[in-house]
Amino acid sequence: MSGRAQLMWDEAVTGYDFGPGHPMDPVRLALTRNLVGALGVDRELEIVAAKPAGESTLRLVHREDYIDAVKAASADPAGADGSYGLGTPDDPAFAGMHEVSALIAGQSVAAAEAVWRGDAPHAVNFAGGLHHAMPGGASGFCVYNDAALAIARLLELGAERVAYVDVDVHHGDGVQAAFWEDPRVLTISVHEHPRTLFPQTGWPQETGGGAGEGAAVNLPLPAGTGDAGWVRAFHAVVPELLAEFRPQVLVSQHGADTHFEDPLAHLAVSLDAQRAVQMACHELAHEYADGKWVALGGGGYAVVDVVPRSWTHLVAIAAGRPVAPETVIPEGWRQEVYARTRRLAPQRMTDGRWPVSWSSWDGGYDPADRLDQSVLATRRAAFPLRGLLP
Repeated sequence: MSGRAQLMWDEAVTGYDFGPGHPMDPVRLALTRNLVGALGVDRELEIVAAKPAGESTLRLVHREDYIDAVKAASADPAGADGSYGLGTPDDPAFAGMHEVSALIAGQSVAAAEAVWRGDAPHAVNFAGGLHHAMPGGASGFCVYNDAALAIARLLELGAERVAYVDVDVHHGDGVQAAFWEDPRVLTISVHEHPRTLFPQTGWPQETGGGAGEGAAVNLPLPAGTGDAGWVRAFHAVVPELLAEFRPQVLVSQHGADTHFEDPLAHLAVSLDAQRAVQMACHELAHEYADGKWVALGGGGYAVVDVVPRSWTHLVAIAAGRPVAPETVIPEGWRQEVYARTRRLAPQRMTDGRWPVSWSSWDGGYDPADRLDQSVLATRRAAFPLRGLLP
């Protein structure tokens, strides 16, 4: 196996652009890539620009009629078929939509192939993690579900156990739906409670169906959850499930929208806690998945202050060269931010909350605490289905 992790990057992914005023501003991708470079992290990586996912690959998850609808909307945005979720406020149609969506999917699929075949120990596609797209429709800023496609490709290559861990603030509903009845894929989503956030799914009682019963795990957290609670909840559920499942590959989704500055959600998590969970996923991949780790981006709409720093930490962790939280951000990058956005950039790679303090679930729980109530509800719903004590 090569000792160098892969960073999947093609400048053309910044063409995934729903237009002025849309929260998913592609500047967040360009700024992330340039911060990775400014800090020298890319010197530790193999940079790979993969081909777009072809139609046969897209059909591993998406229906043919939906792919045709995306192609039609891509060629004629004004004629987009709203019954497929296209041309909506969340997913406005734009010229070239199919091509750039397939390109992002291709990066995630190629990342999965590289890790599975041993070409790289880890691979990152921070342009990916578009976890809301359904087999037959666009949803929540997502056209093609690159995360589900990467997992489906791993199964096609012979993987028998793939774990998907999603820590985006929104429920990973599209990935769950794609593998709802498939016991080969364990999906774990840690997200803000569906009572207060799109897509209003991801309840503890959603545990999979048919042969896949027990293969979906959902941990919805109360609005306002901060660092200590978020990290506590992650460790109260994820490691034990991975220890039982013993995945051959870990695919993780790292939406940065859990952050307290994110305009579209209501958690109160810092950059430092995001980094702590990124490091935990890396460690869990080595402990339970022979080091095979595919890491994806996702949501994140504080496009200057949060997303570039969070995903640069993710890339650096995958590269084996974590960036110290106290690191000063290069002035050249800060000037680029101002030139592009007319906004002041952050000065350090921290929110000043490192190291993150949290208490282990093993030390006991507080039955009156809303966060602990949520964790216990998830453990009671899902753990017995996997032969684990709640």
